[in-house]
Amino acid sequence: MAVRALFELLPPLAERVHLSLLGQFPTPVEALPAIEAAVGARAGSLYVKRDDLSSPIYGGNKVRTLELLFGAAIEAGATHVFSTGAFGSNHAVATIMHAPRVGLGAGVVLYPQPPSAEALENLRASAARAVRFVALPHWSALPFGMLHTHRSELRRGHRPFVMVPGGATPEGALGYVNAALELAVQIEHGALPRPARVVVAGGSGCTTAGLLAGFALAARLGVGFSESGPNRVPELVSVRVTPWPVTSRLRLSRLAAATSRLVSTLAGDGALGASAESLARRLRIDPRFLGKGYGYATREGTEAMELFRRAGGPELEPTYSAKAVAGLLRSLRERDDGPVLYWATRSAVPPPLANLPGAASPGVVRWVNRTTRLVEVERPGAQP
Repeated sequence: MAVRALFELLPPLAERVHLSLLGQFPTPVEALPAIEAAVGARAGSLYVKRDDLSSPIYGGNKVRTLELLFGAAIEAGATHVFSTGAFGSNHAVATIMHAPRVGLGAGVVLYPQPPSAEALENLRASAARAVRFVALPHWSALPFGMLHTHRSELRRGHRPFVMVPGGATPEGALGYVNAALELAVQIEHGALPRPARVVVAGGSGCTTAGLLAGFALAARLGVGFSESGPNRVPELVSVRVTPWPVTSRLRLSRLAAATSRLVSTLAGDGALGASAESLARRLRIDPRFLGKGYGYATREGTEAMELFRRAGGPELEPTYSAKAVAGLLRSLRERDDGPVLYWATRSAVPPPLANLPGAASPGVVRWVNRTTRLVEVERPGAQP
């Protein structure tokens, strides 16, 4: 049996939850003294949870979610799993990289996003390795694309398991309930002091909802946190990188509550559940760093990337992590109410280099060609 905090603290779940072993956990927690010094924060005020190191194959936050979703797919008899989202989806890359390890075929259903070097790299990797690559013209076509993919796979004789973007379901969020409990155990063991705030990128909401439910569960279990007093559950700050209503406080607290109910049901203990209203009290959505929208770089994000690069922090990218760190740095300057933990969600291992397959649709080829030209122009030292 895999060593996972969720199963160690709630043994009944080990018998009722099918888990695909993908990641290396627990991920480490580190202090960031050089970044503290760079922004003028006091010593011991900033830590990072290194989920970027969750796998030497391809890490980041999606590995935790896929452990549960692949397990559910296998338990349901699926032969193929499909990731859905934008062209630069990290969830798609993680699905493509890890599904074959547990005997599943992997496909993607993706729609265009603003161009960037990171999105281009992810798209090429996903398209090159997917057993089926479905390109949609626009994000609004996603529900139809998911349904059509499911039906067409059945006609091919496959048993498909089509995931929602980011795997943002209660089953997927269980991976980050486990992550929250893992952190609580690390606090108990003295790896770091109890943080007053935890800062994370708010994209599909799976990570945010899982952490929110998991911190409340840890307090109920009396591990790392308490429900009141000096060791109470930290405030979770979700820095918006996708627009409302995907990252609305109401949606995220409801997803967290549904995840909490799932844990309660699986454990056979109604006292473990938490309401959306109680969970929302410990959640803050920071909307100030979204910029023009999902996938668009921002000035503050670019500055955060450069600061982390100089000071030796985890590597950032403009769509998710740079905006989250921009929020983190602003919060350090605005408030000094205790240690702050940044949850690193971008894989430290890049996706494999790949070329676009020859069968790619004309729309995908146009997006790749346009993005390639923009990346070349923006590359340092490029001639105008």
